[in-house]
Amino acid sequence: MCDLFRRWQRNGTWQRIFTELQGRAEAKGLINWDINVDSTIVRAHQHAAGALKGGISRRSRPAARPSNRPTTDSDARAGA
Repeated sequence: MCDLFRRWQRNGTWQRIFTELQGRAEAKGLINWDINVDSTIVRAHQHAAGALKGGISRRSRPAARPSNRPTTDSDARAGA
């Protein structure tokens, strides 16, 4: 089934089916293009993605501190 889907995708079968169905719906007046939204051009607001206002400054980030603890089990065994 997956191979068939991929083959149809590659050879344009799905695009032809979509175009045909869309043409039939448009001929019957079932598509109102005035309210169609193409999501490829819709952008989310920066805060919708979790961005902070003004971004993160270097001062607000804690400095990295060196650790005396081993980072992995293999590091612990190597030091023992």
